[in-house]
Amino acid sequence: MIGNRLYWLGVAGVVLAYAVGLPATLMENDSAQFAVMAQRMVVENDWLNLWKGTEEYLDKPHLHYWLAALSYTIFGVSDWAYRLPALLLTLVAAWSVKGLGNLLYGQQAGRLAALIFLSAQTIVLSVIDVRTDAVLTGFTAFALWQLMRYLMQGRLSGLLWGALGAGLAFSTKGQIAIVVIGLPVLCQLIATRTWHRLFHPRVLVALAVFALVLAPVLYAYYHQFDLHPEKVIRGRDHRSGVLFILWEQSFERLSGEGVGKNSSDYFFFFHTFLWVFLPWTLMGLAAFGRRAAEAWRHFRGRGGALPEWLTLGGIGLIFLLISFAQFKLPHYLNIVIPLFAVLTAGFLDQQAQQGRENWLRKAAVVQAAVFGIFLLAVAGILLWVFPLPFWAAAGLLLLWGGVGVALYRRADSPLVRLAGISLLAAIGLNLVLNGYFYPRLLKYQAGSELARSLTGEGLAPERIYKLDASHTWAFDFYFGRPLVQADKESLKEVASPWVYVTQDQLDALRADGWEWDRQFTADQFRISRLQARFLNPETRGKVVRQRHLVHLTRP
Repeated sequence: MIGNRLYWLGVAGVVLAYAVGLPATLMENDSAQFAVMAQRMVVENDWLNLWKGTEEYLDKPHLHYWLAALSYTIFGVSDWAYRLPALLLTLVAAWSVKGLGNLLYGQQAGRLAALIFLSAQTIVLSVIDVRTDAVLTGFTAFALWQLMRYLMQGRLSGLLWGALGAGLAFSTKGQIAIVVIGLPVLCQLIATRTWHRLFHPRVLVALAVFALVLAPVLYAYYHQFDLHPEKVIRGRDHRSGVLFILWEQSFERLSGEGVGKNSSDYFFFFHTFLWVFLPWTLMGLAAFGRRAAEAWRHFRGRGGALPEWLTLGGIGLIFLLISFAQFKLPHYLNIVIPLFAVLTAGFLDQQAQQGRENWLRKAAVVQAAVFGIFLLAVAGILLWVFPLPFWAAAGLLLLWGGVGVALYRRADSPLVRLAGISLLAAIGLNLVLNGYFYPRLLKYQAGSELARSLTGEGLAPERIYKLDASHTWAFDFYFGRPLVQADKESLKEVASPWVYVTQDQLDALRADGWEWDRQFTADQFRISRLQARFLNPETRGKVVRQRHLVHLTRP
């Protein structure tokens, strides 16, 4: 059984891994960009208008930025304050996944579902590299749980709380929230033929709650765009912000219009899933495959009814839909992780309830192999990528491996053995990633390093200039205000300016006769796109570039 001890130790271990990463430097692009957008709200005391650098922002709704700005207002502007709402909403999502698992499969499955969700690699990463998806996942998981309470038990409170969660999810990322909530619920409605729940008069009250929750975002869009038809956004004037968020946004995402296209690979999310659900990937695939086979037998009249259709149908339809989008990123899968967690937990619990211990023992061996792979990955980090002294690295690896062996041998059931070794794999890996790997990796993010160098020297220039339109989110955040774009001619009119430049730009300044009396230099690499040549210390220097912050004296 997944008892209180294993459950709370698992929760505490994963939350500890989250907490270790809270003060890490923010990553470019999205995390640092969104942090700057929220920072601007606080600094300028403007909570209605969204800006991305010098451009007005017509894309994602306001709630994620409002929550970050509120956290700044309470705790001050910092990297951990930016991440705090994402952490809290991830815990809300875990609580909701537990509730949904309880509702569909029972208490043991609910506990296991929460542990699977919290330890899935993409969820842990979403609290460190914070985009809108952590907040979105929290609200969508909560909405699904509450709406299922209404569908299965007829509880009015479930309907109203579900409407609240759906409204907050929409206010975070737009129409996709309604899609990822609506498709699973629709599958359950079709399978159970409980249409009377959908057409009950009380649904009108829920729609009123949804509209009320959505009102602040709609007003902000109306204020920024509808009242100013002269604004030109992505080459078009007379843009209605209200129409955009209620209708146009998701179509632009699917077609790639506006945000661009980055992948026409229709199998992108299928192979991406192989790592985002680690260490539970194989268990998730087994659960989905078994449920899909059961559904097929049911349709052919050769099998009994499935316990629920919410997870299997929701995962299948959402995967199909997002696979046709022309703009794809791995974290788009975060929204299906609550469904996968419940499906996987329900399947594993079913194996235990039906006495299939032989299958569970084999699955535990598979998960022990996954633990071994994670152990090797950590060994690579500690001994090769960013090496510790050998005795320290060996001690940590022996301790982690020893705990894994002891846990595996002493577990009182195959299911506990499987769950325990999987959780230990996720906790150990992410403690090392969040507490050791990312802080060293982020030393190669020049913007944040140079901004800190400047403030560390006690220097506080009013303005720092850049020579092109490239975004400098990390520098902007840690400096406290955005860099100002200027060309070399206009710099001649500025008394001793500070300039943030690439190596090529610095060489061009030198060739034009500029001189400087202060210079800070930092290594630069696009850390969100790791490659083997960077991870290899012997070839790292070949792919790392340099950025500079110089105090110009005269041309």
